[in-house]
Parts: sequence; structure tokens; C-alpha cells
Amino acid sequence: MALNLKAQQTIGEQSVYVKTTENGEIVIADISRIWTRKGYGLQAMATAAVASLVVRPTTTAMATLYNNTSKNFVIERVFGHNLVGVADSAFSIWLCVHPIGMTAPTNDITVRNSTSGLTAATEGIFDNGATVIDNGWFPWGTSDHTVTVTTPGGVVEANVNGRIVVPPTGAISMSVVANTTGVTITAGFHWYSVPVTEF
Repeated sequence: MALNLKAQQTIGEQSVYVKTTENGEIVIADISRIWTRKGYGLQAMATAAVASLVVRPTTTAMATLYNNTSKNFVIERVFGHNLVGVADSAFSIWLCVHPIGMTAPTNDITVRNSTSGLTAATEGIFDNGATVIDNGWFPWGTSDHTVTVTTPGGVVEANVNGRIVVPPTGAISMSVVANTTGVTITAGFHWYSVPVTEF
């Protein structure tokens, strides 16, 4: 006996038939894999290192990603490469989310990439050292440390996994707090630029 199964769509709330593999298996995929396949995945990274802070960040960001589109930026991860390592140093990522209506910062030179092999889009304005409003900074991810002097050092990463969404004219800033300004970081973001009709 054949059975046709329907499910209700999240957007539009229409009932549609559930699709299976050739063998009749239902496969559930992580939404980030689907967005990657659709070409929504983007990355941007600074080309120059910036000194870490030794205090809580305020109105100067190490890097800022501004949403200059009509889509939502779903933040996947934020990362920093420790270009100059200092012996016995420790450092961690701090993030600040800026609400809708932020003034667009300057678009600095960055390394841009698509996570699906497409040409890197111009979506998102990336600024090194932007002056921002202190909307509340919070540490994200785990800290890293350097035991001996190494140049370059390690990588620190905050796996946000979609728990921060930047709407149009909003932004996210990052900074790195360390026990010495000798720790210099090249900062970057990985995000999905998702049409509002899919979110």
C-alpha cells in the first residue's frame, strides 16, 4: 500500500508532499548545509593585524560587519588569527551587536570568499577599527593562549551557529581582549546572507 505524506511549510503554511531518497529514506539536513548549497555562505577577513585590548571593548571595534542588504545575516562564526604571538599570553573574542539604523562604516580592504565555490559577493561592509556605539560587549567562544613565543600564533574562534542575526542596517562588531597588547589579531566573520522570505 502506497502512502503519501504531507507536511506544512514554515513560510506560506502550504501543505506539500514530503520527498525521500530513491530508497524511500527521509533525510533531514542542517539548514546551514542547505544555505551553503544555495550560495548564501560568505566570509570576510582583515588583511592587517590589530593590537588586542587589555580592557573591556567600548567604542572602537577591531572589526565590524555591517548589513548593507535587504537580507538577514545569520552569523555562523567569528574568528581571529594571532599574527604575532607573545609568550604566556591569553586572548578571547568579544562581540557587540548593533541594532537597526546604524550608520554604515567604511568598507576596508578584506579577503572575501564564498563557502560554495562561487565568486565572492559584495554583500556586507567590513571595517577595521570602526568607531561604534557601545551597545553591550560580551565574550564569545573559548580563549586561546600562547605558551612560547611563536610568530604567527594560534587561532581563536567563536562558533555562533546562527545565535546572532544581523538584520538590514544592523551590524556586529568584534574585538579581542588579551593580557597584553602585543597580541595582534587579524579578524574575520563567516555568515549566511539569507533572504527574509526564507528566514
